[in-house]
Amino acid sequence: MENYRENGKVKHRIIANLSKWPPELIDGLRKILKGNQINTIEDLELTQGKSIGGIFVINQIAKRLGIRQALGNSKNGLLAMVQIAGRILTQGSRHYLAKEWQQLQAIKSVFKLDEFDHYDLYRNLEWLSKNQEKIEQKIFLFRHKNKPIKQIFLYDVTSSYLEGEQNELADYGYNRDKKQGKKQIVVGLLTDDEGCPVSAEVFKGNTNDLRTVSSQLQKLKKIFGVEKVVFVGDKGVIKSAQIEEITSNDYTWHYLTSITKQQIKALVKQKVIQLELFTDELVEVEFEGVRYILRRNPYRAEAIQKNRKERIDVIQDFVRQQNRYLALHSKAKVEVALRRIKEKIEKLKLENIFKVTVENRQIHLELDEIKLKELEDLDGCYVIKTDVPMEELDTTKAHDRYKDLAKVEMAFRVMKTTMEEIRPIYVRKEAHTRGHVFVVMLAYMIIKYIRDTLADMGYSKKFIFESLDKINELYYTYEGKQIRILPKKLLKAQEDILNGLKIKLR
Repeated sequence: MENYRENGKVKHRIIANLSKWPPELIDGLRKILKGNQINTIEDLELTQGKSIGGIFVINQIAKRLGIRQALGNSKNGLLAMVQIAGRILTQGSRHYLAKEWQQLQAIKSVFKLDEFDHYDLYRNLEWLSKNQEKIEQKIFLFRHKNKPIKQIFLYDVTSSYLEGEQNELADYGYNRDKKQGKKQIVVGLLTDDEGCPVSAEVFKGNTNDLRTVSSQLQKLKKIFGVEKVVFVGDKGVIKSAQIEEITSNDYTWHYLTSITKQQIKALVKQKVIQLELFTDELVEVEFEGVRYILRRNPYRAEAIQKNRKERIDVIQDFVRQQNRYLALHSKAKVEVALRRIKEKIEKLKLENIFKVTVENRQIHLELDEIKLKELEDLDGCYVIKTDVPMEELDTTKAHDRYKDLAKVEMAFRVMKTTMEEIRPIYVRKEAHTRGHVFVVMLAYMIIKYIRDTLADMGYSKKFIFESLDKINELYYTYEGKQIRILPKKLLKAQEDILNGLKIKLR
C-alpha cells in the first residue's frame, strides 16, 4: 500500500494484493520497495498465456449438469472433459487435440491434467463406450435430484455418412444425408420433453429405425428406473409392433405418434374420420380406445401445393422439349425419350397423377385430375395417435408434446452439422465410434444449456465460444518467476456472457 494526501487528509491506496504470491516473490518485491521506491505490479514484464475462457465455462456448466460429477476425477474422466471441450471449441481430430490444441488451451489450470497424446484420447473413447450407461444414469439421477422424474420422453433416429470404408459399424442403408454410395452409421437419440439428451446409441448403418426402439425402452426401465412413460416418436419409429411392445405387460406404458397418409385414407374409408374435420383447429376422435388428433396446417398445405405445381410444370415442359427434339431429329428413338420422361416423373414423385402415351412419334402427357384432387385433399393434414388417457394429457397438450419432436430434430441438426458436429468421424473401431458419439451428445447438452440461458442476448453459439476462447491467462515475470493471474478487464460481450451464465473467472 502507499499513503497519499487528498484535501489535506492522509489516505491509503492499494497497489497490489500479494496474498496468493509465493514467499520468494514477496521477499523480492519487498527489496524493491525499500527506500520509498514504489513499483506497481503493472511495471513487471507481462506476457499472454493460454486460452482459458472457453474451457473454464464448459467445465463450470458441466458441473451444473452433473456431467463433471458423472465422469469423475480419474484421468479418463478428465480426458473426457477435454474431448467434450474440444468438440465444442474446435471439432478437430484427436491428433490435433493432442498435438496442437492442448498447447493453446489452459488444460492444466482448468482440469489439472498433465500432457496427453492421441493414443490417450483413443483409449478414452473405449472407456467412455464401456461406461456410457453408468455415466448416463448418473447424469439422469443428478438432473432429477429432489425433482419428480419426468414421464414424457422423445425419441428419433438419424444417420451420419462416412468418408472411409473401414468403420466397423459402417454399412449401406437409408441415407438421410442424401449422400449416395456412402456408408453410414445410425444414431438413436432419447431426450426428455425439453429436448435435453438422456441417452444416445449407435447402430450399424443398415439398421431399420423400428429395430432401435426396443433398447430405448429397456434403458428407461432398467438403467434410469422410470416407472411411468409416454414414449413419443414419429411414424417412422413407432408402428404396430412397437406399440405392442410399449403397451405390453413388460412396460404397460403409453405411446404418442403419428400415422401415414395411407392410414389416414383408411380411417376416412372406414368412416372413423371425415375430411371435413381437418381444419386449422385441433379436432379429436376416439375409436376403439385410441385417440386420433386431427389438424390441417394451411401454410403447409399451400407450400405443398405450390411445390407440386412447380413439379408438374417441370414435367410438362420436359415433355415439350422431348417432342420438339423428336420432331427435329427423325432418327431419334421415341423409346429413349419415353424412358427419360418416365424417369423424370418418377424422380419428381408424380407417377400417381400422370399417364404417358405415344402416338405418331409424339408423346402425350395426361394429368389425372381425380387423383390430383385426392392428393390435394390431404395436403397439410396430419393425425396424431395416442393411448394416453384424456385426463392425463388433453388434446392440446398431446398435440404439443408430439410437436416437441422438433427439439430432437434440432439436436440432430446441431450435433451433425454445426459446432459439436458428429462429422467428420476420424475413428474406425466400434468402441471408438460409440465413444465419439457419446462425446458429441455430452457436448450438445452443454451447448443447449448455454444457448437456452443466453437466448435473450441474441448471440450465436459460434460468437459465444469465440468470445470466451479469446480470454487468456496472463503472466507477470519477476526474477525468472511467473505470477499467473486472470484478466480483470474483459470485452463487453465477454462480460455479458459470463454474467448471463452467472460465472466468475477464478
